[in-house]
Amino acid sequence: MGMRSEIAAFLNTDLQFIKGVGPVLASRFEDVLGGRRVLDFLLHKPAYVRNRDIAESVAGVDAGTVITIPLLIKSYKKPKTAPWMKRARAIRVLCADKMGNSVVIQFFNSKFVDYWLEKLPIGQWRMVSGKIEAGEPPVINHPEFIETMENVKKIPTAQAIYPSGEGLTQKTFANVRDQIFSKLDSVISDSDDEYMVEFFDALRHVHFAKASDDLLPNSVYVSKLAYCELLAHQTAIAISRRNRTTQKNKKIPRIQKHNYLDKFYKALPFSLTNAQQRVLDEIFKDMDGDIPMMRLVQGDVGSGKTIVALIAALKMAENGGQTALLAPTDTLAQQHFAKIKPMCDNLGIVCDILTGRDKGVNRREKLTSLRSGRTKVVIGTHALFSDDVEYKDLGLVVVDEQHRFGVNQRESLRAKGKNVDLLALSATPIPRTLSMTMYGDMDISIINEKPAGRLPIKTTKLPIARTNDLILRIKQQVDDGAKVFWICPLVQDENGIGTAAAISRHEMLRQIFPTAGLVHGQMPKAERDKVMAEFADNDSDMSLLVATTVIEVGIDVPRASIIVIENAEQFGLAALHQLRGRVGRGKIQSYCILLYGYNVSPDGLKRLDVLCETDDGFVIAEQDLMMRGVGELLGTRQSGWIQYHFADWREHRDLFKLAARAACDDNTGVWARDLMNIFGCGENISA
Repeated sequence: MGMRSEIAAFLNTDLQFIKGVGPVLASRFEDVLGGRRVLDFLLHKPAYVRNRDIAESVAGVDAGTVITIPLLIKSYKKPKTAPWMKRARAIRVLCADKMGNSVVIQFFNSKFVDYWLEKLPIGQWRMVSGKIEAGEPPVINHPEFIETMENVKKIPTAQAIYPSGEGLTQKTFANVRDQIFSKLDSVISDSDDEYMVEFFDALRHVHFAKASDDLLPNSVYVSKLAYCELLAHQTAIAISRRNRTTQKNKKIPRIQKHNYLDKFYKALPFSLTNAQQRVLDEIFKDMDGDIPMMRLVQGDVGSGKTIVALIAALKMAENGGQTALLAPTDTLAQQHFAKIKPMCDNLGIVCDILTGRDKGVNRREKLTSLRSGRTKVVIGTHALFSDDVEYKDLGLVVVDEQHRFGVNQRESLRAKGKNVDLLALSATPIPRTLSMTMYGDMDISIINEKPAGRLPIKTTKLPIARTNDLILRIKQQVDDGAKVFWICPLVQDENGIGTAAAISRHEMLRQIFPTAGLVHGQMPKAERDKVMAEFADNDSDMSLLVATTVIEVGIDVPRASIIVIENAEQFGLAALHQLRGRVGRGKIQSYCILLYGYNVSPDGLKRLDVLCETDDGFVIAEQDLMMRGVGELLGTRQSGWIQYHFADWREHRDLFKLAARAACDDNTGVWARDLMNIFGCGENISA
């Protein structure tokens, strides 16, 4: 970092070295924060503030309200236990408030009965803070704070509540926060860098927020942090773009050595669309130039991006160079390979696949072929840029499903060759204003036309109450040879909230469709891939596949003509559009049925109406951006997307523009480079 080494070292300290944390809690923090450094904690914004103002009485307090109240401990009832009891009864402590109203404090873990009774001695007053539950008398289950009257100040009147996970309490978050800021104050106390002091002061105000309003996007300190975050990303993008045009990064134009494209076009059983040809012209111009290509091709589901990428790879092969096509999943890599290899074979071009499955002799042979330059097109997953993978003359990298790979990953790929051209593909249409901000280091091409003969998918919405009628109609279609996707938002409904769960739905549907398959993210990957492959096989008996969103990207089943999406109101429009694109890939009429739940909101129905009215992915993306914001449009925690901690597209549009302008003006100085490291967008970019 450009900051003083002491601050940099502290920000990168593993949380296990914070007092009271240790390796076990640090691992739990990592699951929630996405990292286990002090910096990861600092970038984890509280969700809201819980007020704990002291009340005098429980009278008139609604159930579900968090209350902080002095209570007189009157008596207690220990649970009776016996070896045959599956669960011990609760510990009940009868109390009274200052007005004489009865209150019961209740604990369910009998192992700690003596501990609780020691904290609540009969005849004494204690300040208790927790949620009031309905009952006669009212009940407080497991209070969050119990303090003597002398230690009332230990109960925060305004408690920042963090998004948490298993095994992490809010008290743990508060303890770690307090220790971090105590140390932070000491290491920056003598700093003369006003930007640094202001940045960490804003972080302090957010982590010690006094009210939930202080955590809103337009609050003073969240806005300051949002601007810093946006400046970091825009500076990284600006540097990346400038680096491409420097003399040392310019490439030597290649000379054509073979003639593959003419043969390919003659053998192609269809004509390219005007949009595909226009995009190819833009790609070829980049490839023939002396500046390395950085182009993003956006195209709706089924617009023909893959064939465009293949033609670019053939042009690179004509010029003697190698192409690596990176797919986000093993399944998608296998499908690309199955389609592309026969075409390459017909032209005499060696095409191979490299994934994490390749081991031993098989892997060594593939690596040797790449290193020698014999393999001209290689398709695979992240294995393509493992340390032991070497290319003789890597000239083009194609990244499929661009939204899963970020700036740093793009740079890592390009580092496998010298001034490599990069072509990124995205089936997630992004509004132009957003794409220019997210991908300012890339030129953008749009395939806005679908191949001839593709029938629009007919989309309808139905209430969940009509599920049985729907199943009967689907049974008729399956008997006629159709294949069906049935999508559920959850693997299983552990909380009993009534949301569709794949496991239980699969059990039910198997009574009608005995060969129905099931895939979800908790299955072993090999088993999941096997089920998907069986469903995709035209000759298999599997006519219906129950799945979670693991099938959103990575499976192509031309015979699939129906997709049912349960609790569709819980998905964003962009996600629904992607799911819908799993059907309609053949020449038969396809259907998408959106099942909505009993408690659907007006906004939820409005989203479904948009999907029923249009199949234009760019229109849908614009609507989704306006309705749900950039976080929902891009998905949560998808590797590669910029995961904003403080910035919000809907609320901070002006800040996006200001940050982009500041980065382009190159007036940001050392502090912007520090921010690039703080927000993790500068590791693979040299200034």
